[in-house]
Amino acid sequence: MSFSDSEGSSHGVGGEYKTFRQVSRERLLYEMLRSSKSEDSRSTWKVLIMDKITLKVMSCSCKMSDITDEGVSLVEDLFRRRQPLPSLDAIYFIQPSKENVVMFLSDMSGREPLYKKAFVYFSSPIPKDLVNRIKNDTSVLPRIGALREMNLEYFSMDSQGYITDQERALENLFGKDVENSRKFDTCLNTMAARIATVFASLKEFPFVRYRAAKSLDSSTVTSFRDLVPTKLAAAVWNHITAYKSTIPNYPQTETCELLILDRSVDQIAPVIHEWTYDAMCHDLLDMDGNKYLYEVPSKTGGQPEKKEVLLEDHDPVWLELRHAHIADASERLHDKMTNFVSKNKAAQLQQRDGSELSTRDLQKMVQALPQYNEQMEKLSVHVEIAGKINKSIRDMGLRELGQLEQDIVFGDAGTKEIINFLRTKQDSSVENKLRLLMIYASVYPEKFEGDKASKLMQLAKLSHEDMKTVNNMRMLECSNSRKTSAGSFSLKFDAHKRKHAARKDREGEEETWQLFRFYPMLEELIEKLSKADLPKDEYQCMNNPSPTAPEGSVRSQSAAARPSQPTGPHSMRSRRTATWAKPRHSDDGYSSDSVLRNASNDFKKMGQRIFVFIIGGATRSELRVCHKLTTKFI
Repeated sequence: MSFSDSEGSSHGVGGEYKTFRQVSRERLLYEMLRSSKSEDSRSTWKVLIMDKITLKVMSCSCKMSDITDEGVSLVEDLFRRRQPLPSLDAIYFIQPSKENVVMFLSDMSGREPLYKKAFVYFSSPIPKDLVNRIKNDTSVLPRIGALREMNLEYFSMDSQGYITDQERALENLFGKDVENSRKFDTCLNTMAARIATVFASLKEFPFVRYRAAKSLDSSTVTSFRDLVPTKLAAAVWNHITAYKSTIPNYPQTETCELLILDRSVDQIAPVIHEWTYDAMCHDLLDMDGNKYLYEVPSKTGGQPEKKEVLLEDHDPVWLELRHAHIADASERLHDKMTNFVSKNKAAQLQQRDGSELSTRDLQKMVQALPQYNEQMEKLSVHVEIAGKINKSIRDMGLRELGQLEQDIVFGDAGTKEIINFLRTKQDSSVENKLRLLMIYASVYPEKFEGDKASKLMQLAKLSHEDMKTVNNMRMLECSNSRKTSAGSFSLKFDAHKRKHAARKDREGEEETWQLFRFYPMLEELIEKLSKADLPKDEYQCMNNPSPTAPEGSVRSQSAAARPSQPTGPHSMRSRRTATWAKPRHSDDGYSSDSVLRNASNDFKKMGQRIFVFIIGGATRSELRVCHKLTTKFI
């Protein structure tokens, strides 16, 4: 089985790192689509056939125009009835499953195959029995132009984030009766294979570190759930060690760090309200992934037209504002719109008070209108989004709720404040009350012992089904949690936490905006890993360091200056922006394009990279931390 090699695929010109999307896009377009062509083919067009998983992999990295530019005239679903095109070559980008291989063989066997020649690319390693099945079909074998493992089965979410797309991972790995479960094995093996393909694509060989299972003493049995990170690390290690002998030019010594965690390290981050523009968009708006739907007035005067916009890295305004506090983002958008109107000729001319426009004025307006309309539309979308978010914050009373959430996390509020909130804010949504109680249970586990949970449930007017959401948190607890009475549970976050506080205020951090106090535990873990300070008994390494690659060598070669000492919380209307959140190059109403131009600077090669995988999914706040620390470590 051959692998289509791309020398140094994860590094760009001048030793700069490429992003997940850059590497995925180049491999899919150039290694796969561009290289798939028969020498005797008369047509330059090809058919691309994918399954539902590989279609999503492709969609996360490439546009339809990119695919068409590489000679693909038609994209087909492997399991849908397809029209025979015997004059065209076909590219199969599929998972190496029995069902997919059977379907491929059915397409290409017999006297009249669907396509002239087949170029087959598997998204992950294919089992030997399926390889033999293909080889044994003598009618298909001569019609195969390529048979390769792409080892690309992860889903790029943005420049620094990817997922394995397993929505039920928490249930399958941490639910009831998961021991010896087929779902457990399937989920874990799929997760490991997809994580490994990240390193195959980036040509990186990691130190595989993981949260180790621990017990209080020799009499305490380690739980099955507590072993999940260990099992996943072992499975990932098996895959990447195989790459050393199967992938050409794959590193033979460690080049980076991989830290595997589960949600037990921080159960607060997924439920607390995060106040950045990015997090608020996904929390409060009805979005489909990164797709936002909005309405614009009809040009014909009819019903409003529905349009969609992708809130992704190609949008310079999104790139600039996504990690800013929602109040900061709203003010920046107001400033942008004001500056844009004041500097744009078309807008200035349209705003004249009834005076007649000269021919020269009209000419300037016509020349400026196309760009004016495009830029105004982009800005208007974000102004609309920010307006909707701020309205939801007011209507749902989220400022008071958010303040209480953070006070609980930092040990500044307790039972009295919770009871007062539940009594006075009975119109709060079920979801918000559940999120508050989940945070409360994390910091005050003893308040859910015995009949105390029932009293809280009655006060919050929640059903038994609702309370299951809170009780399910115990499925994620570590074996080193302190013992409580039967039927109760406790959660442990960090060895340094004081009584009834899941976080400590960070020294040197400036809280410029209200409700920007919370930070995920991931920030502390990454900083410790970068300094080789992670406790080795709590975070163990699957592979012993190679003689030529000293362990824990991920270090920051340069770091940004820390912000000044905090002067206390400020009003959400305060216009003082935290150092890291300031726009880097915003010199006019729509100059966020400069952010796009400089975005790649965040990936200059400055030593080894750190990869973090969180079983059960990461949060928007944790993704923000990774972006923030990348800038800090450069």
